[in-house]
Amino acid sequence: MKASLQLKMGQQLTMTPQLQQAIRLLQLSTLDLQQEIQTALDSNPLLDVDEEYEGQDGSDSSDASNKDDHDQSSSEDLTPAQETAAEETTDSEWNDDIPDDLPTDSDWDDTWQASAAPTAASDYQSSGGGDDFDFDSRNGTTDDLQDHLLWQLNLTPMSDTDHLIAINIIEGVDDDGYLKESLDDILNNLDPELEVEMDELEAVLHLLQQFEPSGVCARNLQECLSLQLRQLPQDTPWLSLAQKLVDNHIDLLGAKDYAALMRKLKVKEDELKLVIRGIQELNPRPGSQIAPQASEYVIPDVMVRKVKDEWRVELNPDIAPKLRINDHYASMVKRADTSADNNFIKDHLQEARWFLKSLQSRNETLLKVATKIVEYQQDFLEQGDEAMKPLVLHDIAEAVSMHESTISRVTTQKYMHTPRGIYELKYFFSSHVSTTSGGECSSTAIRAMIKKLISVESPKKPLSDSKIATMLEEEGIKVARRTVAKYREAMHIPPSNERKGLI
Repeated sequence: MKASLQLKMGQQLTMTPQLQQAIRLLQLSTLDLQQEIQTALDSNPLLDVDEEYEGQDGSDSSDASNKDDHDQSSSEDLTPAQETAAEETTDSEWNDDIPDDLPTDSDWDDTWQASAAPTAASDYQSSGGGDDFDFDSRNGTTDDLQDHLLWQLNLTPMSDTDHLIAINIIEGVDDDGYLKESLDDILNNLDPELEVEMDELEAVLHLLQQFEPSGVCARNLQECLSLQLRQLPQDTPWLSLAQKLVDNHIDLLGAKDYAALMRKLKVKEDELKLVIRGIQELNPRPGSQIAPQASEYVIPDVMVRKVKDEWRVELNPDIAPKLRINDHYASMVKRADTSADNNFIKDHLQEARWFLKSLQSRNETLLKVATKIVEYQQDFLEQGDEAMKPLVLHDIAEAVSMHESTISRVTTQKYMHTPRGIYELKYFFSSHVSTTSGGECSSTAIRAMIKKLISVESPKKPLSDSKIATMLEEEGIKVARRTVAKYREAMHIPPSNERKGLI
């Protein structure tokens, strides 16, 4: 082989940094986009928030002007004598709360704590009113179940040994309130010098099982329900039957063998209904009452509403702040200057322009795709899930003259607010199933039909998957039994034998 040099001409597609940035912004969710914008604002001095745009609704400026007018009118309404009295009152309160001499190593926060514990009314007023008041963060708690149990334990008088045993038991309780560690393991983990016996360990466990929430520290579901039943009033009419059912026949209740339950308990159907209804009111996961998970709110990217028999699609203006280029810094750029400061401003100015252009491209693409989705799914917006049309990414890609990968990026983790609720854009895409008339039906519509049929079925004789398939075929939809089972499981609906009931 002889080495040689050859010249060739060819074309190659290379993604520029601008294109990479545009694609990255396109696939970001709302929260990620807000974080990306904040990062760009922190790193680029040429980017600025357009405060005039945010104040166009007049809320901030009007509130400020109203506040100034209110303060001015309040001061004008006061007489000179009233103003003097108000000043004297303020001065006296200040002098009474603050001592004359403070220690050298004292902290100001330890001395002046007038604003440390505001009332609920002042909290509400200082938060700006009812619209922006965050009840979840103010009223929420960060304590978990174990902290709640330890708090009750500290209020319960007991010996040091029993207190140590109780702590070890509480450490074995999970978030649902069940004791997952066996008593033998807990006993082995204790110090042998304490000479703790199993009877003492069980006695401490029984004491902890009286704590709140009711049913906590149970070792299984049967014990959890039994503990809750014991704390009910003794004059409850169905209490004795419920205790007998839970203690001896809970397996029959799980299997929904109501005939055997009526025979074992020697009761009629109406009495069994009352007992089962009472058991269903118990909490099988008592620990979930303590420190529930914080609510996660979905911020829609697109708003859809009907105005004069026409569906309008608009971007949510609150998902991201309006950005602009800082005119003051941009005016410092000098074309012929090659200094480090001038090059710094030039580079950041170009970067800011690219970022703004990428944001504009993202908004235009999202609005274009959402508009086409609404055009395809108008029947869904007006009639519900059963009117959903089959739609795939290729259909929208052809309609807006874009690639399917772009449509996939746009519709991922983007949400649309409609009169029927908030849906992810991916929700409007579904496969199709052939009908007996030669048409097509969306899989989402079939799921809605299955859910509707199950909702009106008889509890004593629930519909099987094959029966549902037969009923759908009578409606002109050809679907196999295994497809019905797949759709039913996707909606987290149990099979017919588990849906059977007396109530």
